[in-house]
Amino acid sequence: MSEWKMLTLVGEDRPGIVSRITRTLFELGCALGETSMIRLGGNFTIMMMVSGDGEIQAQLPPVAESLGLRMHLDPISGGLHQHRFANYQVRVSGADRPGIVAQVTGALADAGFNILELESDVAGSEQKPVYIMQIQGYSEALLEDLEGAVNAVSGGDVDVTLSPIETLIG
Repeated sequence: MSEWKMLTLVGEDRPGIVSRITRTLFELGCALGETSMIRLGGNFTIMMMVSGDGEIQAQLPPVAESLGLRMHLDPISGGLHQHRFANYQVRVSGADRPGIVAQVTGALADAGFNILELESDVAGSEQKPVYIMQIQGYSEALLEDLEGAVNAVSGGDVDVTLSPIETLIG
């Protein structure tokens, strides 16, 4: 069984980041597990599970610095093949205001909902911003129970809709 570390890199987006980082890890003899890479507000963020020897801590920082990236490396207890598949999708939209994410995710957590992915954006204009959020997660609760949990948040200036996700595996 491999010992995995979580490598996180954050910095201003530019071409070649993924290529340079993954090439360096390959040259160090590292294996990559699950990864997540995204651009947010002009910044690029990488999170990747990396397995390999201690050379990562010595060899990767100069490469990260040359790309203008801040690096963080942590041992983790998780491993590969521990997937949980989303069975619900939550869509949130409405007038942007402080507290939407905290209120929706709090209501879902109280109902036993485990968030697996969350993406959000602000659309509209500066004068009339619209907050849009999509969440995928897993819960053993019934759809009606989850809808009841978010009822206090939904309505007025925010609309929260839940729908089941049918997953076909095999």
